[in-house]
Amino acid sequence: MRPVHILLAVLVTAVWGVNFVVIDVGLGHFPPLLFSALRFLVAALPAVFFVGRPKVAWKWIVAVGLVLGVAKFGLLFIGMSQGMPAGLSSLVLQVQAVFTTVVAMVVLGERVVGVRLLGMGVALAGITVAGVDEGTSGPLLGFALTVGAAACWGVSNVLTRKAAPPDALNFMVWVSVVPVLPLLALSLLFERPARDADALAGLDWSGAGALVYVAWISTVFGFAAWGMLLRRYPASSVAPFSLLVPVFGMSSAALLLGEPVTGARWCAAALLVGGVALTSLPRRSGVTAVPRPRAQPVDAVPVSRAR
Repeated sequence: MRPVHILLAVLVTAVWGVNFVVIDVGLGHFPPLLFSALRFLVAALPAVFFVGRPKVAWKWIVAVGLVLGVAKFGLLFIGMSQGMPAGLSSLVLQVQAVFTTVVAMVVLGERVVGVRLLGMGVALAGITVAGVDEGTSGPLLGFALTVGAAACWGVSNVLTRKAAPPDALNFMVWVSVVPVLPLLALSLLFERPARDADALAGLDWSGAGALVYVAWISTVFGFAAWGMLLRRYPASSVAPFSLLVPVFGMSSAALLLGEPVTGARWCAAALLVGGVALTSLPRRSGVTAVPRPRAQPVDAVPVSRAR
């Protein structure tokens, strides 16, 4: 990769890592389901006029939109609103690579052996360490909801493989349209209209800035830049940069939010990132491969995992 494109890849992962801090800020202004709905509304509706018509069947757009947009982001935002630290959230979500592999084994018949199987074990060990650390120092419910969000992300990754979208950005934009109404309905049902109205009436520059960041900088800019890199270079060259996301996420949360990074958390990070790296190695003999599109990582409205 050219140096300028390496810098761009690092910039995108930094944007996605800091995104967790911005989500934490936004949750101070909005109820979690409303904030998630607004994120998709602001990101998707203007963008649909620039990406053209959907290039895959609507059944895949709706399926991924519900699993990724409603379930994954709904659980993540609720988990963070329940006290799950931003930095730890950026780390724990990486276990989606393990869930993706497990779901692909069950649904697509993929076989995983050797180093990739070892990587799954190492990553799960990291999650166990993080869970024990969080259970003794923070709300375990938020941790469990974030793991559930990672599991939903894994399911959405496999659905994305089945959809095989020829244009990842086009697919992601249309997927982002789907969750808006369901999330708004869930917010009205569980967070109540009065609370939603108060949040919108009290919107200030900080809340608006958080919304613009998660919608346009993290989602639109992040996926546009990542998609450009994937069009220029092999996914195997671009995808490893996504492992920097929890590095930026944990670092920015420590610097900007004062979140402590315990020794156990660093151990969990080393195990989880190392395990994900092994799990993400290219398939070799002994693994039944299923063709999949070039996909994207991380929080942004990420669709599948090259990450």
